[in-house]
Amino acid sequence: MSTPQGTPPNALTVRLPQLLEAMRSVGSGLELRSTLERICETAAELTGARYAAIGVVDEDGDGLADFVFRGTGEETARRIGRLPDGHRGLLGALIHDPEPVRLTDLTADPRSCGLPDHHPPMRTFLGLPIRVQGEVFGNLYLTDKRGGGSFGDDDLDTVRVLATEAGIAVGNARLYEAAQQRERWIDGSVAVTTALLSDGDADDALQVVAEQARRLSRSTAGIVLLTAEEGGLEIAAVAADTPSDALGRVVPPDNEIVAELLDGQAVFVEDAGTDPRMADSLARGYGPIMMVPLQSYGRVLGGLVTPRARGERPFTRTERALAVQFASQAALALMMAETQRDRERLAVYQDRDRIARDLHDLVIQRLFTTGMTLESAQRRSVVPEVRDGVGTAVGELDTTIQEIRTAIFALQQGPAEAPAGLRTRVLREINMAAVPLGFRPSHRFVGPVDTAVGELTGKNLVAALREALSNAFRHAGASRIAVVVDATATLPDGRPGVRLTVVDDGVGIPEGGRRSGLNNLRRRAEALGGGSRHGPGTGEGGGGTTIVWQAPH
Repeated sequence: MSTPQGTPPNALTVRLPQLLEAMRSVGSGLELRSTLERICETAAELTGARYAAIGVVDEDGDGLADFVFRGTGEETARRIGRLPDGHRGLLGALIHDPEPVRLTDLTADPRSCGLPDHHPPMRTFLGLPIRVQGEVFGNLYLTDKRGGGSFGDDDLDTVRVLATEAGIAVGNARLYEAAQQRERWIDGSVAVTTALLSDGDADDALQVVAEQARRLSRSTAGIVLLTAEEGGLEIAAVAADTPSDALGRVVPPDNEIVAELLDGQAVFVEDAGTDPRMADSLARGYGPIMMVPLQSYGRVLGGLVTPRARGERPFTRTERALAVQFASQAALALMMAETQRDRERLAVYQDRDRIARDLHDLVIQRLFTTGMTLESAQRRSVVPEVRDGVGTAVGELDTTIQEIRTAIFALQQGPAEAPAGLRTRVLREINMAAVPLGFRPSHRFVGPVDTAVGELTGKNLVAALREALSNAFRHAGASRIAVVVDATATLPDGRPGVRLTVVDDGVGIPEGGRRSGLNNLRRRAEALGGGSRHGPGTGEGGGGTTIVWQAPH
């Protein structure tokens, strides 16, 4: 490109090589955040601006969803505090009237609302919109031209060209990011489905749902709620950086948000600290919260909650839509897993019925016949020692028959027939475990188990016992298991509590072996303010495992 002889080249022509290089640099990446940062840096270099920023307009078009800046150090930014939201002042005016603005002194403009404390002083200003496919994506702001001058026409022309290229680069980056985001959510759904339909523990699978939801939504926590028997929603899994005492808590059905979730409606909160529906003190510590129902084919199983920290950006429409789809897929996987467990449970009940019939029709009849034979022999015996020995054997047979009848009754007892007492629930778990184990674990109760232990603690204790017995069956290869429930235990901090001890003589836990079950026990105990530990069992040569789980009453 050349200019007529005698005509001095304008600034845009002089900057052309630099502008072309800048355009190449701006369009060189696909990650949206880094693309915005390169646009800021390039615009500042081309115009000589000390500060540059891009305000990304939110989906409603009345504020800023993100703010990327250059020139302000991290320490200064930290002291300034919260980033501008674009709801007022000069930035807000540019959102509602997206036309180029040049100011010699922005502080004198009537649209300006002043700078916050600790903000560096700014005078000259140049702002213009960045459009992506004809729609305003955001605004580019340049302030404080070096050298003390104002931004001129050449600066505006240069930035206009750059903004056009920036719009193309931002559009490509947004498409790439949307594709990447959808791929992540699809991968997360696959991981959840795999976990739920595997042979692993149901609590493990729910924890996977919570962790995936937290990771995919880039939230502070992931929380899974399931419908509670007494109504409302119970917190079944929590994924967070710090241990939470919310596990097992039931949110009552009269809660407005719970009612909406149970009705199959998603709930999105911009700021939990100011939303009047967020009555829970725990929830009020968060900022934006996304709550979507776990529902499939019209059936609501619970809810999925992903909160972000105070001051973080709200969830976008895309994130909300993806979360709803993810929750629907997770609910479908939950229903399929429930069906699968029902089939397995039915097979177990059928085996228990068969075993009960065999015990009644074969074993007891044979023992009864043997007892009658021994009684006949006892009457004919003339040796006192022999008569007494036979009498003892007959008594042992009677006791054995009574124990077998008790076992038969336990095998035939359905879940709905079991009383609500903790002692009975523990015995039921032991009797159910006896079928796959091939033997019945021994048990011992200490103290007023039914009256001293609260419902929430008892519920978690039974779940911990089920996990321990399941681990013994699947991994230990044990031939003897002892279960002790002590309601008179004292916790390490001196509080009264209940202690569950399960000891087996199996192979023990191998070095580096799977410990998700033990992690479940620990999480349940910590959520109640207790703890769990494991150590060597009672097998020969130090084999086997001892699991101790304890919590306050």
